[in-house]
Amino acid sequence: MKKKPSTEAAYALAREAYAEHGVDAEAAQARLDEIPISMNCWQGDDVKGFENPLAPLTGGCQTTGNYPGRARTADELRADAEVAMAQIPGPKRFNLHASYLESERSVPRNEIRPEHFQRWVDWAKARRLGLDFNPTFFSHPLSEQATLSHPDPAIRKFWIEHCQASRAVSAHFGRSLKTPSVMDIWIPDGSKDQPFDRLGPRRRLIEALDEILSRPFPREFHVDAVEGKLFGIGAESYTVGSNDFYLAYAASRKVWLCIDTGHYHPTELVSDKLSAVSPFLEGILVHVSRGVRWDSDHVVLLDDETQAIASELVRGRLLGKVAFAIDFFDASINRIAAWVVGMRNVRRALLRALLEPGSRLAEAESRFDTTARLALFEENKSLPWGSVWDHYCESRGVPTGPNWLEAVRSYEREVQSKRA
Repeated sequence: MKKKPSTEAAYALAREAYAEHGVDAEAAQARLDEIPISMNCWQGDDVKGFENPLAPLTGGCQTTGNYPGRARTADELRADAEVAMAQIPGPKRFNLHASYLESERSVPRNEIRPEHFQRWVDWAKARRLGLDFNPTFFSHPLSEQATLSHPDPAIRKFWIEHCQASRAVSAHFGRSLKTPSVMDIWIPDGSKDQPFDRLGPRRRLIEALDEILSRPFPREFHVDAVEGKLFGIGAESYTVGSNDFYLAYAASRKVWLCIDTGHYHPTELVSDKLSAVSPFLEGILVHVSRGVRWDSDHVVLLDDETQAIASELVRGRLLGKVAFAIDFFDASINRIAAWVVGMRNVRRALLRALLEPGSRLAEAESRFDTTARLALFEENKSLPWGSVWDHYCESRGVPTGPNWLEAVRSYEREVQSKRA
């Protein structure tokens, strides 16, 4: 049986193959090292949080499955995240929801303060991680009908104050960790059936958002983003904060737009939207998810659309105005493995995009040589990017291939299986 070449031998051959196509594999990996991906806390505990873990999950969110080993405390969640991060190459951040605060007493959401998240800051600082943040507009008695678009001024005021407090927490993250925290505003407001008044709630949402954003924070500490959606459970016919609404709001208010890959119609190509909207926006937060027929938040695959998104951002030289975060929650499989699979796939897609022979493709296109362009696209698909990926993983101290799975299984046997 022919011996399989070592990772380094295979990489040497791959590097030569890419060099023949005008691509520097070392430079691609160095660029990849500059792109952090934010890991979502809510994958580890099924979006329960620590405010009231027994509260039902509402707001159109749904976690399916009951795989054993869910994190029950913040310490367990941090430990689980560390196991996952050890299997994922490249720089990482951690993305928190407001409901993941730590306090010995019950804290109303409009009274959250930086001190309620200080243990998260200390943990992130010790591990050289950035933190991102999200106000939590779901799973709360005052979110059952609406939040920032609610017709009752008192309820609307509560959620405005929650978002204002969240921005202060986010700025504290950025100030403490010396890297800006991206805070994403998403609300579940909408209607299951046809509403009479579509404009009124949107006017109230504009007024609420303007009030929230009225206090400036330095961009080196805090970045605001707004996230739209096509529809959700309980909002099948009307979503107040639709994708169109937030695109217009982000462009006019000079805040970032969050594009969640699961928040569009299944036939829409998110990859095509990036170049269409980027010239009008301050920045884009890309929430990488996978919807199956609806916003079902499946684990990210290395599928055509994930690859197309990465390629579009590299080709358009948009990486400098984009932040990446994963956004899925699957309780039907080992939750740590879900993190690892999803984040490794996003980074794989970025590496493949950075290894594309862009200069040759651009030159062929500039001559309207569509024959050469098509040929180069197709030949690029069979270049040995997998050997570059293995080298990247090995040289960054994480397992290659499926070898990471044994570390996750071992942790499952020794730690997760003992949780009630």
